[in-house]
This record gives sequence, structure tokens and C-alpha cells, in this order.
Amino acid sequence: MRSTRIWALASLAAVVMLTALLFLLRSGKPETLSTAPITLYCAAGIKPPVEEAAREYEKLHRVPIRISYGGSGTLLSNLRVTQTGDLFLAAEESYIEMARTEGLVREAIPLATMIPVIAVAKGNPKGIRSVEDLLKDGTRCGIANPDAAAIGKVTRDLLAEAGLWEGFQARVKVFKPTVNDLANDVKIGAIDAAIVWDAVVGQYPELEAVHSPVFEKAEEKVVIGVLSSAKNPSAALRFARYLGARDRGLLAFEKWGYSPVEGDIWEEHPELILFSGGVNRIAIEDTLAEFERREGARVTRVYNGCGILVAQMRAGEKPDAYFACDNSFVNQVQEFFEPPVGISETDMVILTPKGNPKGIHALADLSAPDLRLGVANAEQSALGALTQNLLEREGLLDSVMANVKTQTPTADLLVNQMRAGALDAVIVYMANTSQVRDSLEIIPITLPGARAAQPYVIGKNSTHKQLAGRLLEALRSAESKARFESSGFFFVGGEAEQ
Repeated sequence: MRSTRIWALASLAAVVMLTALLFLLRSGKPETLSTAPITLYCAAGIKPPVEEAAREYEKLHRVPIRISYGGSGTLLSNLRVTQTGDLFLAAEESYIEMARTEGLVREAIPLATMIPVIAVAKGNPKGIRSVEDLLKDGTRCGIANPDAAAIGKVTRDLLAEAGLWEGFQARVKVFKPTVNDLANDVKIGAIDAAIVWDAVVGQYPELEAVHSPVFEKAEEKVVIGVLSSAKNPSAALRFARYLGARDRGLLAFEKWGYSPVEGDIWEEHPELILFSGGVNRIAIEDTLAEFERREGARVTRVYNGCGILVAQMRAGEKPDAYFACDNSFVNQVQEFFEPPVGISETDMVILTPKGNPKGIHALADLSAPDLRLGVANAEQSALGALTQNLLEREGLLDSVMANVKTQTPTADLLVNQMRAGALDAVIVYMANTSQVRDSLEIIPITLPGARAAQPYVIGKNSTHKQLAGRLLEALRSAESKARFESSGFFFVGGEAEQ
């Protein structure tokens, strides 16, 4: 009896261990979670919410967050020299874009928005109502150094656009390195007014904000970027995702008066559900695997004919992202998604056995008698719909379809039947031929309408829009481009579809 119980317990333990192992393998989790310190370079004006979120993260995950504060411009200049650290948080998106262009930053996650305002003492004793009032005799005004702080750069650009910058340069005596220095000067009465971020004014009970039409249109985005120098990018991304999560770090941003963006929900190891046309599989699998490793996330792929995928979505399934075989199969479900972004294109071709024994050279030759032809199903796949439309336009639908022996939901099934010798010809995409170019003959179809365009869309109701957006960036990368082109696609790389 006792041995039976021990055997049962051992069996149960083995099942539990195996289940846990399979979960870890499927989820893409790293084997161990790093507890090494994360170094963050942060714009000084964003200190309160970042400090609060960082300290909470340290308690929850036992990962020290070491933060250095300064002006966004100063921090970027230092990064160019040192090229060390894990994260860079800028008060204005252009600094992150500059860092990306220079190869200093990889991923970027938006956090909040701010606008410039005029900070004055409570009660506005000088009666300052506009930017022009700052130029009046007797008004002491301060602005941030445009080369050191984001607010200074934005101030300079907006005032130059309004034709006021030269006047300010001549009159302003105080140029500070950070926005907090300006707010403190107004607080202690060293100056009468300063141009700062609206959220910063809210952190000083002694101050109030004066809004100006010159600044109202300048909504700037606070963004955190993962540095290329990060020794553990997955750990850095995890904290960046925490900071940008609507139910974690962004709560602190809202509390401190910032306008948070629409962040993702927080999950240590998020899951992204991707619906994709089967034709895309070869080109994207390596990119998806790399994305999972770097993000510490799992991408659950659902590959199928786009007609089948569309039917699933219409029945209620809502993926986080959809990478279609052709624009026409996004149009049918566009109401569920954000605007599409084109990634790639591929031509339709005819495949025959090596040597082309049936002498097929054009679409019309598929009408020849005694031909065993395979095509994709028009209701289940984009390829099938495009094939049917093409044959109709060329007046060949009835004659060619008379030779069709099989209709499949994906082109891969057609290629496999060709390799097995079951068919004389099939119509597929060039992108389906990358593994069979040495064993089968490829006949181009040089007709209008014989090309499919593959768009990527993000679900409107996804709780992981930011993650899906970073997957889009990964699919548009130089490494991804090489994979698409080697698989028989033309790489578009991100032009927005109209």
C-alpha cells in the first residue's frame, strides 16, 4: 500500500515537472530572471513618476534600478561618449529618434504627453497672460538651455516659428540645464516666469500655469528607449514595459499630472496572438523567435488561409495582430483593426515538374486537355481569391477550372502535392517556392493583378498594442528585410496603406 502511494506521488511529481517544463518552453520565458541592476538615464523633469514606479518595481522584482537624471540633450550627449547603460528616458521623442538613428537605441515605448506652459508664482502677481508679456520691460524670464534640455529645444523651435526667438535671446538672462531648475527659480522668486512643462507646474503648489496659443499645439511625447549597450535587453525591456503599463507605471504618471498614453496591461511574460497567412511563415519565423527571446514574451502563431482566418475573426476571435496574405483580406475585417501597414509583396507563379514536361509557359496553357491542376480555394485563401479574379479577367476561368483536381486552403499543400508528383501544375506565390527551386520549375505570371501585397494590422481592442507595435518594428528591420527577400518577397518595409 505504502509503495503504491509513493509510486503515485512520484508519478504526480513527474507530471507536474513535465507540465512546468512544457509551459516554460511554450511561453518563451528565460531560464533565469536577471537580478542585476538596471541603469536608467532619465530626463530630470520626469523624476517623480519614474522614482515612484522604480521603487515599486524594486520591491516586487528585487531588481535595483539605478537612475541618473539630467536634461535630455545632456544625457544624449553623454550616451554618445560612454555608450553604456540600459535605458534612456527622454522628455521629447526627437531625442529617442536621434538616438535610434545613431544606433544607440533599439526599442522605444511611449509613456505620456506634455505641453509647454508659462510657470508663474501663485496668483500671477506680474499679470502675465501671454508669451509677449514675457518680453515686457521689468519681467524676468527664464528658459532652459536648448542644447541641454528638451523643454529648451521645444521652446526655441516654437518661439522661432512664431518669430519671437530673437527677442527672447536678447532679453532672457537665465538659461538653466533642466526644467526643474527653472521651476525652482520661479518658486523662490529669482525670476518672474519660466517656460516649463505643464506636468512640472503641477508638482509645485507655489506655482500656476499660464497657457499660450504658441505652445498649445506642441504636445510632446515622453518616451523610454532600450539602449543598444544593454547587457540584458530582456530585463531592460521588462522594466520599460512595466513603466509603460496602464495598470502599473502609467498610474504614477497620471498621479503626478502627466497625460499617460494608452499603455499595455502589465504581464511579466506577455502573450501576443498573431494571425498570419500561411505564405508569410518562412519569412517571419526567425524574426518572431528573436522577438520572443528579446521581449521575454510569447507570440502564439495561428497560420492558415486568410479566408479561414477572416471567418474566425468574424465569428468572434480577435487577435492582437493580423499579418494578411493580401490587402483584400484585411479590408474584410478592417473595422477590428488600426490602419494597415504594408510589409511585403509577392508575385503569383505557376509551378511545374522540373523540365516543364507539359510545355506550360503562360496562364492560358493551363486550359490544355488532360492537365492535372491544383489551385487554392477562393473562399478559404487570398491566393485562391486572387487566382479566381485573375482567371476571370483573362476570360479563362471556366476552361482552366475544368482541369482543377484539388483546391486547398493554403499554397503549401499545393507545393507538397507537386513534390509528390500528384499534379502537373499549381498556381502559388513566388514566396512559396523558396524550398523547391531546385526541384520544380517556376513559370512567372506576367499579368496585371498577379501580385499580392501583405499588410500588418494591430487590433483596436488589443491589450498589447505597444507590444504588437514593436513586433511591427521587428518585421520592418534590416534583418527581417533580408529574410523576406531571400524567401521570394519584395520588401516594402512599412509604407502605410491608403
